[in-house]
Amino acid sequence: MTAPVPTPQDAAVTPVVMAAVASDTNGAPITPVNVPRTGAPANPTAAVLASRFGAAVVRTEVVWGETTVFVTRDALHDVVQFLHDEPSERYDYLVDITAVEYRDGARPLEVVWHLRALGHRRFLRLKVELPKRGPLWVPSVIDIYSGADWLERECFDMFGIRFEGHPDLRRLLMWEQYKEGHPLRKDFPLRGRFSRAEQLKQALAADPEARYSMEELSIAEAFQSLPEDMKARLAERSAHGELEEGE
Repeated sequence: MTAPVPTPQDAAVTPVVMAAVASDTNGAPITPVNVPRTGAPANPTAAVLASRFGAAVVRTEVVWGETTVFVTRDALHDVVQFLHDEPSERYDYLVDITAVEYRDGARPLEVVWHLRALGHRRFLRLKVELPKRGPLWVPSVIDIYSGADWLERECFDMFGIRFEGHPDLRRLLMWEQYKEGHPLRKDFPLRGRFSRAEQLKQALAADPEARYSMEELSIAEAFQSLPEDMKARLAERSAHGELEEGE
């Protein structure tokens, strides 16, 4: 528990709430204020991970009150499994999976997982560093969080990072036959590697049935089974929306 937010009579005192989990005297959550860029307390989970996994926890950073724990690639799956299953931690919400590549060629590429323990009101960022010249792969966590499915596919599509163990790892935003590489890598040219004409040719040649699963295609097929009046209303709304955009 942290220092309570000052009442009106204490208005002259600037509140400083630096804890990783901030609450008032009644235990109700409050928004931390005046959090320094560095020096704020770490999420208590960081110490738990360091104690349990030892050298597999490379380092911990706290920036603007948010805790980032760097772990080795080989330990990543076990760390996430522990955070998910351990009752004292219970990180039950996978917020996002992404990556960061820096312009500094000497810095490794970072794969990032954002986790929240809703019951404990905690946020934790996990990172694995991958040398750019080495194999770009990390373990999939789809067996722990089913919501990792499309998040891992997007990260693979945009950065070229393979998630070993993913049952259906394929592009999500670009078509399967896309040949220009991975658009969020720093070596990707802003105008693409091919001419506009070649890009259009590739897009038109893409086979949607090869790109989407039968489950995804069934959504489009379901439209055809709707009552005619409902399809007409949807078509009218769609046309109206396109008209407004074009005006």
